[in-house]
Amino acid sequence: MVKAVVSGAAGRMGSRIITLIKGSEAVSLHGALEFAGFFGLGSDIGEITGLGRLGVTVTADVASALEGADVLIDFTKPEASLELGKKASEMGVALVIGTTGLNTEQIEKVQGFSTRVPCVFAPNMSVGVNLLLGVLANVARVLGDEYDVEIVEAHHRMKKDAPSGTAVKIAEVLAEALNRDLKQVGVYGRQGMVGERPAQEIGIHTVRGGDIVGEHTVLFAGIGERIEITHRASSRDTFAKGAVRAAAWVAAQKPGLYSMKDVLGL
Repeated sequence: MVKAVVSGAAGRMGSRIITLIKGSEAVSLHGALEFAGFFGLGSDIGEITGLGRLGVTVTADVASALEGADVLIDFTKPEASLELGKKASEMGVALVIGTTGLNTEQIEKVQGFSTRVPCVFAPNMSVGVNLLLGVLANVARVLGDEYDVEIVEAHHRMKKDAPSGTAVKIAEVLAEALNRDLKQVGVYGRQGMVGERPAQEIGIHTVRGGDIVGEHTVLFAGIGERIEITHRASSRDTFAKGAVRAAAWVAAQKPGLYSMKDVLGL
């Protein structure tokens, strides 16, 4: 069995990942990490998350948690992910990173970790979303420049980064399929007298509210018709399942940077 450490273990994603690990035949829970000062340090993570005693104590000691582990699953914040990734890669522990909001320099550091250990780095670990990325690329290539492309994403009010990592990934996939430079054609919301829409633009728009788990719609708007493709996540379990699947897969891989397409064999 693959021995996994979960960071942010008591958080929304961490607790769901641990719940699914509990029922997994391929992955076992080896460690539970939380930040220094967390009220539950020293307690059993199962008792904190309502799963019953699991025999794994919550700790802020990264080195002790990673000792003897095969993989670290991390859905935290960019700065924390980099610190954890650095320590894990130094200790030879594989990585599954689902943290979003990393800038170019931070992504380069993650790429550096992958020279030492295998690393699955993906903004969205849902099977459906990763299948969608391939479909969208094919649709964009067929429709070409005759259709305007707009992306709308919606998430819960607590989400800190905007646009979502998934929306950015969708925009990157579409830009590549259409032979465009996203840095030049990406438009993140519109306001005021912006003028007529250039044909090459890719619009990316953000909605935040309530407890929306995650919704992404891609609109291809032509003259006389439009195509809308939407993915809606109704539970964080869709992401947690992908993370556990990635953990089971990555532990057996060679050092390198992998995506969910690799995990799923797409």
